[in-house]
Amino acid sequence: MPRVLVTGFEPFAQDTYNPSWAAAQLLQDDPPDGMEVTAVQLPCVFGESLKVLREAVLETDPLLVVSLGLSPRDGISVERVAINVNDCPIPDNAGHQPVDEPVVADGPTAYFSTLPLKRCVAEVQKQTDLRSEVSQTAGTFVCNHVFYGLMHLLATEDKQRRGGFVHIPHTPEMPAAANQSVPSLPVEDTARGLRVVLSTALAHDTDIAVPAGATH
Repeated sequence: MPRVLVTGFEPFAQDTYNPSWAAAQLLQDDPPDGMEVTAVQLPCVFGESLKVLREAVLETDPLLVVSLGLSPRDGISVERVAINVNDCPIPDNAGHQPVDEPVVADGPTAYFSTLPLKRCVAEVQKQTDLRSEVSQTAGTFVCNHVFYGLMHLLATEDKQRRGGFVHIPHTPEMPAAANQSVPSLPVEDTARGLRVVLSTALAHDTDIAVPAGATH
């Protein structure tokens, strides 16, 4: 049975809960048919998150790796590209705040996801009532750091693995959503959409040619 690694983050800053980790656990407990899912929690810390990620990849030997992160968006955002820069307006959970530093010294400027992005988005929209989109930026904080680190690991090891990054919404009970400053979605619904992403990504290694770009 194909093995899939899904990572989520520990709670960040003042939050006591991170839906990216909760969703990863739901996927492990109730995976899509035909695959075995392992969930691993990453620290929201530059450098340390990539060490934990690398150990998880080596230990589980997955065919597919999907990392999850939290973002104030109203649906499931499948990220297109990771860039080789850490540039942070706020500190991580260890107090680190790198500015204009590379994720990997002498690494490529960017890596593209190797998930079938548009196909995943189309299938989420087709099979569920959830919003989904291709995102053109994963930011320059720890989410992008992990996304770039993951793709660099997959590109430089002697394995035929595929991977990528998906941003998911807050949940309604989180403070930022409770005061209506950001959109929200119950984590069970998020996991429902993510099961479609995993199934689609595992079943297809080519994408579909449909518009999914942005004008700004």
